[in-house]
Amino acid sequence: MASTSGTKDAVGPPRSLSRRITRSSTMFDPNADGVDSELVPSSLASIAPILRVANEIEKDNDRVAYLCRFHAFEKAHRMDPKSSGRGVRQFKTYLLHRLQKEEKETKPRLAKSDPREIQKFYQDFYEKNIKEGQYTKKPEEMAKIYQIATVLYDVLRTVVPDSKVDAQTQSYAKDVEQNREQYEHYNILPLYAVGNKPAIMELPEIIASLRAVKNIDNLPHVRRAGDRDKPITDILEWLSSIFGFQKGNVANQREHLVLLLANMDRRSKGPVDYEQLDSRTVKQLFDKTLKNYVSWCHYLHCTSIFDSPKVQPSVDKQQLQLLYIALYFLIWGEASNIRFMPECICYIFHNMADELHGNLFGNVQPVSGGTYHEAPRGEEAFLRDVITPIYEVIRKEARRNQGGRVSHASWRNYDDLNEYFWSDKCFKLGWPMDPKSDFFVHSVSDDSSRVHAVCIDFFKLRLENNNLTQLQGRNPVVGKRKPKTNFVEVRTFLHLYRSFDRMWIFLILVFQAMVIVAWHRDGSIFGLFDVDVIRSILSIFITYAVLNFIQASMDIILSFCAWGSLKPTQILRYILKFLVAAFWVVILPICYSESVPNPTGIVRFFSTLGGNWREQSLYNYLVAIYLIPNILAVLLFLLPPIRRHMERSNFRIITLLMWWAQPKLYVGRGMHEDIFSLLKYTSFWIFLLISKFAFSYYVEVLPLVMPTKLIMGMTVSSYEWHEFFPNVTHNIGVVIAIWAPIVMVYFMDTQIWYAIYATIIGGIYGAFSHLGEIRTLGMLRSRFESVPSAFNERLVPMLKGEPKRDHLEDNLWVRKNIAKFSQVWNEFIFSLRMEDLISNSERDLLLVPYTVSDVPVIQWPPFLLASKIPIALDMAKDFKGKDSADLFRKITNDDYMRSAVVECYQTLKEILLGLLDDERDNMILRNICHEIETSIGQKTFLNKFRMSELPSLNDKLEKFLDHLQADNVDPEKYASQIINVLQDIMEIITQDVMINGHEILERVHSHYDNDQKERFERINVRLTQIRSWKEKVVRLRLLLTVKESAINVPMNLEARRRITFFANSLYMKMPNAPVVRNMLSFSVLTPYYKEDVLYSEDELHKENEDGITILFYLQKIYPDEWKNFVERTINYNDVTEETRKWVSYRGQTLSRTVRGMMYYKEALELQCFLDYAKDDEIFTGFRTFDMDKNREVLKDRESAMADMKFTYVVSCQIYGAQKKSSDDRDQSCYVNILNLMLTYPSLRVAYIDEREDTVNGRSQKVYYSVLVKGGDHLDEEIYRIKLPGPPTEIGEGKPENQNHAIIFTRGEALQTIDMNQDNYFEEAFKMRNVLEEFHKDHHGQRRPTILGLREHIFTGSVSSLAWFMSNQETSFVTIGQRVLADPLRVRFHYGHPDIFDRLFHITRGGVSKASRTINLSEDIFSGYNSTLRGGYVTHHEYIQVGKGRDVGMNQISLFEAKVANGNGEQTLSRDVYRLGRRFDFYRMFSFYFTTVGFYFSSMVTVLIVYVFLYGRMYMVLSGLERRIIDESTISSNKALEEALATQSVFQLGLLLVLPMVMEIGLERGFRTALGDFIIMQLQLASVFFTFQLGTKAHYYGRTILHGGSKYRATGRGFVVFHAKFAENYRLYSRSHFVKGLELAILLVIYQVYGDSYRSSNLYLFITFSIWFLVCSWLFAPFVFNPSGFDWQKTVEDWTDWKRWMGNRGGIGIAQDKSWESWWDAEQQHLKYTNVRGRILEIILSLRFFIYQYGLVYHLNIARGSTSIVVYALSWLVMITALLALKLVSMGRRRFGTDFQLMFRILKALLFLGFLSIMTVLFVVCNLIIGDIFAAFLAFLPTGWAFILIGQACRPCVKGIGFWDSIMELSRAYECLMGLVIFMPIVILSWFPFVSEFQTRLLFNQAFSRGLQISMILAGKKDKDKTQAT
Repeated sequence: MASTSGTKDAVGPPRSLSRRITRSSTMFDPNADGVDSELVPSSLASIAPILRVANEIEKDNDRVAYLCRFHAFEKAHRMDPKSSGRGVRQFKTYLLHRLQKEEKETKPRLAKSDPREIQKFYQDFYEKNIKEGQYTKKPEEMAKIYQIATVLYDVLRTVVPDSKVDAQTQSYAKDVEQNREQYEHYNILPLYAVGNKPAIMELPEIIASLRAVKNIDNLPHVRRAGDRDKPITDILEWLSSIFGFQKGNVANQREHLVLLLANMDRRSKGPVDYEQLDSRTVKQLFDKTLKNYVSWCHYLHCTSIFDSPKVQPSVDKQQLQLLYIALYFLIWGEASNIRFMPECICYIFHNMADELHGNLFGNVQPVSGGTYHEAPRGEEAFLRDVITPIYEVIRKEARRNQGGRVSHASWRNYDDLNEYFWSDKCFKLGWPMDPKSDFFVHSVSDDSSRVHAVCIDFFKLRLENNNLTQLQGRNPVVGKRKPKTNFVEVRTFLHLYRSFDRMWIFLILVFQAMVIVAWHRDGSIFGLFDVDVIRSILSIFITYAVLNFIQASMDIILSFCAWGSLKPTQILRYILKFLVAAFWVVILPICYSESVPNPTGIVRFFSTLGGNWREQSLYNYLVAIYLIPNILAVLLFLLPPIRRHMERSNFRIITLLMWWAQPKLYVGRGMHEDIFSLLKYTSFWIFLLISKFAFSYYVEVLPLVMPTKLIMGMTVSSYEWHEFFPNVTHNIGVVIAIWAPIVMVYFMDTQIWYAIYATIIGGIYGAFSHLGEIRTLGMLRSRFESVPSAFNERLVPMLKGEPKRDHLEDNLWVRKNIAKFSQVWNEFIFSLRMEDLISNSERDLLLVPYTVSDVPVIQWPPFLLASKIPIALDMAKDFKGKDSADLFRKITNDDYMRSAVVECYQTLKEILLGLLDDERDNMILRNICHEIETSIGQKTFLNKFRMSELPSLNDKLEKFLDHLQADNVDPEKYASQIINVLQDIMEIITQDVMINGHEILERVHSHYDNDQKERFERINVRLTQIRSWKEKVVRLRLLLTVKESAINVPMNLEARRRITFFANSLYMKMPNAPVVRNMLSFSVLTPYYKEDVLYSEDELHKENEDGITILFYLQKIYPDEWKNFVERTINYNDVTEETRKWVSYRGQTLSRTVRGMMYYKEALELQCFLDYAKDDEIFTGFRTFDMDKNREVLKDRESAMADMKFTYVVSCQIYGAQKKSSDDRDQSCYVNILNLMLTYPSLRVAYIDEREDTVNGRSQKVYYSVLVKGGDHLDEEIYRIKLPGPPTEIGEGKPENQNHAIIFTRGEALQTIDMNQDNYFEEAFKMRNVLEEFHKDHHGQRRPTILGLREHIFTGSVSSLAWFMSNQETSFVTIGQRVLADPLRVRFHYGHPDIFDRLFHITRGGVSKASRTINLSEDIFSGYNSTLRGGYVTHHEYIQVGKGRDVGMNQISLFEAKVANGNGEQTLSRDVYRLGRRFDFYRMFSFYFTTVGFYFSSMVTVLIVYVFLYGRMYMVLSGLERRIIDESTISSNKALEEALATQSVFQLGLLLVLPMVMEIGLERGFRTALGDFIIMQLQLASVFFTFQLGTKAHYYGRTILHGGSKYRATGRGFVVFHAKFAENYRLYSRSHFVKGLELAILLVIYQVYGDSYRSSNLYLFITFSIWFLVCSWLFAPFVFNPSGFDWQKTVEDWTDWKRWMGNRGGIGIAQDKSWESWWDAEQQHLKYTNVRGRILEIILSLRFFIYQYGLVYHLNIARGSTSIVVYALSWLVMITALLALKLVSMGRRRFGTDFQLMFRILKALLFLGFLSIMTVLFVVCNLIIGDIFAAFLAFLPTGWAFILIGQACRPCVKGIGFWDSIMELSRAYECLMGLVIFMPIVILSWFPFVSEFQTRLLFNQAFSRGLQISMILAGKKDKDKTQAT
C-alpha cells in the first residue's frame, strides 16, 4: 500500500487490527463503486469530500483515486482508532477491502512511483482545468474543480515528503489556496466569482447591493478570530468578527441581504442602469425588518437603539442601517428554535446593537485617546453564549410535556417563554445574560426529586410520576416549575365561555327576554310595550350581572397558575373586577325586589327620562350606571379609528384609561377594521341574528310556553317507578326534559343560520367576482375572441408612462400582443401535453401559430375553426344565387369562418409560392391569385369560378398536405409524390374550377416562348425541413380536415377545467402585472418527512389482495391519460422511468409537488422573454427563436432573473439519515430526492444533519441545518449552520421542520406548500399579479400580510368518498374562504397555499407556531398570530393551486379526528382567547362560528340527541308521559318536534352540502349542481357526513376533557384497500359504535314503552333522523369499505376478529395483534388526565344506571310494584350474575389446565343452577319472555357503567385486585358489540347483489368519470387470459 513516506511501514493501523477488522460483518457492498462517499458515518464526515474526489477522478487516473481513498482511510483511522463511532467499524472494513483490491489492480500511468504520479496528475489537472478554465467555465464548475484541487493537494502532501514536492506543484497549490474562496459552491449568487461571471452578477441592482454590503469604510478595524491576516470584505464579516457568528450563517445571510436589497432597489429605479444603492431602499428594508423591534421598545417604554444618544450625527446612516439589518438577520439566522420567540430575538438584538454602538462610537481609550480593538470571538461564540442557554431552557420545559401526556399548565411552551420578554423584567437578564437570573436558574432544581404542582388541577401527576418514568425510559425533568406567562391552557369547556363571554351573555339575555315575552298572555311580540313585561324584562340585567360575575371568577380561577408572572396591576384588575361584579350581583337583585311596584311602560319611561330622578326607580338608575361601560364600548365600536389608536398607544395616560377595559398586552391591540368593513360584517350579523331570533321565538320558544304552563299546573300523584322526590312542585323534571333540548338547539342553530347566510353572500360575491362566467368549452369558444385582449390587459405589463393606445389604430401593437398571448397559450398547451392530459392531435388543435405570417386575419386555434372550411365549401357548392356578395355575406357573418377561409387561402398561397422553384410556375400561381382577388373585389367571383368543383379540389389538397407532412426517407420518391399531386391540383384549378383558367396558362406560355418544359415539376424540397414552414402545413391541413368532433377538444375533463378556469380568470379583477425585474421576489417552502417521492418499479407492479397493481388501477381510472402517455413515449428507448413518473404524478408524491412548483421558474423565464425580447424575436417565438449569441444572452438573462425572483426549498428533514440508511425505502427516497435536484437545478433541499463529535473524550451528537443543491451527479453542500441541539424534539414536527429551513428561503414573499399539493403552468404565470396584492392598500393604509389562494382538490375521481371529500374541501377553500375574507374579515391560514409577507412573519415568529400539542393545527395559529400582530389576510380566487386529500374512509376519519383534536386544543389556547376578547362584537361572532364554534356546535348536535332521548326515557319510564303529555290540551310534543327538526338538518350534514351546491352552481351551473346533489344523496353522502359528525364530536370533546391530541398519519395511497373488520372496530369502537348502540337502546326503549302523540310527520322525521344517525354510526365504515360485503372477505374478517379478540396482550404486543393491547391503549387519555377529568368521566358514566332503575319496574315479574325493594332485588340479580362470571373466570385460570374435570363440573353446576332459577321464575313469579329482553336492556348498561367507572378509577381498582375482572368483563362486552355489528354484515354478504351494488356505489362516479370497478375486474381477467395464452 501507499503511505505518507513512500514506504508501507510508516503508516496504517497495526496488522492485527487490520485482520480483526476484515473479519467483521459489513453493511456496505464492496462492489458498489461510487457510493462510498455518501455512506460515510457521521463521525467521519470530514473524509467524505476525499472519497468524492476519488470517485470523480477515477475514470481519469485510477491510481490517484486509490491514493485518495488510502488517505481517507488513514484519516478515518486517526479520527477514530478504536472504531467506536456508529458504523465506523463497518465502513473501515469496507474501505480496507476496497483498498486491498485496488492496490493490486491499479498501477501508475504517468510516472513510475506514486509520489511522481500524483504530482504529475496534480499539475496536469491544474493546467487543464484551472489555468485554461477560469475564464471559460461557469462558477459552479470552477467550484468543483477547486474543491478537487484542494483535496488532491492534501493527499499529495501525505504521499510526497515536503522536501520532494517540486516548485511548480507548490506554486500551483499556492494559487489554488489564494483563489479557493472565490470559487466555493454557492446558492444563487457567486458573490466572489471572477472570470466568466454569470449573468445574474452583471445586473446593476446586484452590483449596487453588493457594493453597499462591502462598504466597510469608516468602520473600526477588527481582527478575525482565525486567520488574522485575511482582510474583512463586508459588513457581515465585520459583525461576525465582533460577535462570533458562524461562517455558514454569514454566507447565507450575505446572499439573503444582497438579494433583498437588489429586488427592493430595482422597483424604486427606472429602466436605466445605475451603480449606487438608493438610500430609500435601505430605509424601506430597515423599517420593515425592525418594525417589530421598534414596537417592542415602545411597548416596554425603553429607548430603541436607533434613538440612542451614542449615535453620532455625522455617521453614515445608510451604512449604519445596513449594519442593523445585517445584525438582525445574523441573529435570526442562527437562532434555531428561538425564531419562534420574536420578542426574545428583539431582546438579543437590543443588547447586541448596544454592544455594536460600543464598537462604533465608544471605542476611544480614556488615557491615550486612541482606538482599541476588542478581542475577536470564535466562530460559534454567539451560538454557545447566547442561543444555547435559551435553547436549553426551552428544551427542559418541552421535556416536561412528556410527549403530550401532561397538562399544558405544568410546563411553559414557546408562547410562555416568549411572553417573558413582554415585560420590562426581561432586562434583569442583563447582558451578557446572567445564568443565575430567574429565567435560567429556577427551571431545574438539583435537590428536587419530583415535579411540583402549582395548580390543584394537576396534583395527579405525582401519582403517575413513576409510571411516566418507566414509560419514557428516562428520568423526567425535575425541579421547581416556573409559572405560566399571562395565560394558562387549562382543560375545560369553560374556555368557550371565557373567550366568547360577550356572545354567550348576549344569547342568554335574549333567550331570557324571549321567554318573558312569550310567557306573557298570548306571547305577542307587542307585549314589549306592556308595563308588566317591561318590569320583567329589566330582570335581564340581574342575569347580566351574574354572568359577568361568573366571567370574573373564571378569569381568576383559570389564570391562577400564571399569577406568579403577572404584573401587580393585572392581578389588581382581576380582583377589582371580581369585587365589582360581586357588588352588582348583590345590589341589583335587592334593588329590583325593592323597586316601585307599578313602574311605567316603555313609552313613558323614555318620555320621563331626565325628569325628577326621585320619582324614578333606584333600580333603573343602577342599570343606567351599570351600562355606562357598555355605552362607551358601543361608541368606540362605531368609531374604530379612535379605538385602534387608543389600543395601540403606549402613552401611560391612555394605558391607564384602557386598563379596566382590557389588560395591556403586546399583541391584539388595534385590530379594529375600518368603517366600511365594519358596516359590512355588522349588517351581515344583524340580519342573521334577526332571522335567528325570529325563528327561535316563533318555532322554539313560543309553542312550548302554553304546554309548559299546563304541565306546571298539573298534579301527578302516581308514578310507574319509585319516585324519590314525589313532592317536587310544578313537575319540574318534565319541564327540564322538554326544555333542555330546545335550549341547546337555541344555542346551536346560529351555526345553521350562518351556513345559510354565508352560502348566499358567498354566492353573490362569487358572481360579482366573475366566477363561472366561462365554465364550458362552448362558453370559451364564444368568448375566445376577447381572450387575447383580456390576457394583455391582465398579464402583460404596462410600462410607466406608456400611453394607452387605440387597438384598432396600432396594428403592430395588436400583432405584438397577440404574439405574446400565443407564446403563453402555447406553453400552456405544451404543459398539458407533457402532463398527458391531451393527445398530440388535441395539442395541434389547441395551438396558436408561433410565427406571425402575413395573413391579414387573426390565426385562432384550430379547435375554434373546426368544420368551418368544410361548412364553407358546402355553402359554396350548394349556393344557388348569382350574386357573389350574398355568398361572401353568409360566410363573413361567422367571424371564425371568415378567418378560416382567409387564412386557408393566404397560407396555401404562401406554401405554394415557397414550394415552386420555377419562375414561370410562380407566375401562373400569382396570376391565379390575382384573378381570385380581382373577382372578389369586383363581385364577379361566381361568374369566373365553378363552386361545384371545390370538393374535388379539397380532396386533392388534403392528399397534397399529407405528402408534405410525411417523413422524407427517400428524397426522390418523396419529391415525385408531391409533384404528382401538385400537378393534379393545378390542373383542377385551371381546368375545372376556373372558367377561364386556360387563358392564364396561355398568357404565361406566350411570355416564355422558348420554354417547352413540363410545368410544376420543379419544387424546393429543402423548404419542407424548415420548422416554421412545416407548422403552416400542419395547421392548414387541420383547418381543411377537422370536423365537428374538434368542438369537444380537449376530451379530458381536467384539461377542460384548467383551460376554462384560466380563461375565466382573465376576466376577474387582479392587479396589473409588473415586469419580471420589478416584481416581488418570493420563495416556496415545502416540508417533507418520509412520504413517497417517486414510486419504484416494484411498487407499480406489486399486487394487492385482489390482484390489482397500482399501474393497472391507474390505467383504468385514467384511460385517456394512459393512452396519451403511450403516444408520447412511443419512441422512447426506456419507458420505465417515464412510467414511474406518470404514476407518481397522479399520486400525492413529492415529485408531483416539485414539478408543479418548478413551473414558477418556467413561467418567469417566459415572462422575462416577453418583457425584454425585441419585436422580431417575439414574432419568431419563444421555442422557435434560433439559438444565436443574442438568444444565449437573453436566455442567460431569463435564467438570472428567474433565480433572483424565485427560490424553492424543500425541507427534507431526514435526508441526511436517509442517505446513510441501509433501509431500501430510505435509500429509494434519497436517490429520488437527489434525482429531483439534478433534474431541477434551482431546487434546494434543506435537512437536519446529525453528526457524532468527540467532546472531552466523549462522543456527542451535534446537529446542523444544511442546504444542498444538485451537482453533476451528487448533491453539493452550500451552507452548514450548527444548531444548539435537536430542533425537532421541542415542538410539533412540521413547524419545526419549516423553521429550520426558513433561513434558506429568499425574497419578500413566502408561499407555504404542503407535500400533497400541485401547481399548474398557467397559474404560475399569474404569480406576479398575485404578489402585487402586497402593494395594495386596503382600507386605511393597511397592506396584506397573508394572501389566501384557492385550491383545486385533484383526488375527487378515485371514489365516491373522495368525491364527497373533494366537494366539501372545495366549498371550504372557495366560498367558505371568500366569505371569511370579505365581508367577515376573519380569514386566517388553514394549511393552504397561502402567500406570506415573509419579512413581516419572520420577524414575528415565523409562518407557523410549534408548541407541542397546543399547536397541533400549526397552520391556523400563524393566521391567528398574524392577525393579533396587526396583520391583514385576504383571499384571491383568480389563481389556484392543486391539493390532494384522503380518499379512504379510515384515512378521512383520521384526518377529521386530527382536525377535531386541533380545534379542541385551539379552544384552550391563548390565541383564541385573545382574539375572542379583543375582536369587536360582530367580528367575534364571525370568529367563533367559523373556528371552534363549528366543532362545538357539532358536539352539541350530538348531545341534543342524547338529551332528547334521555329526557323521553325519563318521562316514559316514570309514567309521566302517559299522565301528562297525552292530555288533549297539551301539545308540547309537536312543539318540541318542530324545534328539533332544525337539529336534524344539521345532523344529516345538509349544512355542509349548502355551500357545495352554491359553489358548484356558481362555477359549473346550477343544473350541474342539482344533479351532483342528487347523485351525492344516492351515493349516501348523508351517511358519510353524519358519520363524520360523530368523529368531530367525539375527538373534540375528548381533547378538551382529557387531551390526547396527536398528529395522525393518514397515508396517501392510491388503491382503496379493504379494511378488515377488526381494524374498523379498533378505529371506531369508542367514537361511533358504543355511542350508536347506546342511542339504539334508547330508541328501542322509547319505542316500546312510550305511548305519546306520534302521528305527526315531524315526529317521524325526528325519529327517522336519529335512527339514521344510529345506522350511519354503526355501519358506515362497512358500507364505504371496498369489498365490505364480499362473502370471502367477510369470512376472513371474522377469523381475524376472533384471533384478535382471543390473543393476550403484554409488553411489546402491538394493538393490531391483541385486543388487550388495544384496550389498554384506548384508555391512554384516562391514564394522564387530571382528577377533574376522572370525576367528569365517572359522572357521565352514571347515566347508564338509569336503564336498570327505570326498566325493572316495567317487568311483568314486578307486578306493578313501585317499591324500592324491586330495585334492590335487581341489584341482587346483577351482583349474582357478575359473581357467576367471576367464578367462571377464576375457574378457567385455576382449573382450566390442570383440573379440567373440576372446571367442567363447576360450569355444569352453574348451568343447572341457572336453569333451576329460571324455571322457578317462569312458573312461580310469572316471568315472561319479554322480561328477559327487557332485563338485557336494563342490566347491560349497568355492566358498561361498571367498566367505565373502573377505567376512570384504574389505580384504585388495581389496588383492590379487580382490574382483571374489569378487563374480562370488557372483553365480553366487546365480543357482544362486535357480534351485534357483524351479524348484519354477514347477512348482507350472503347476497351477491349487495356486494355488486356496494361496488357500484363506491366507484361509479355517476357516469361522469367512468371509474367502474367492473372495468378493473374485467381488465384483470383479460390480463390473466393474456398471460395464460
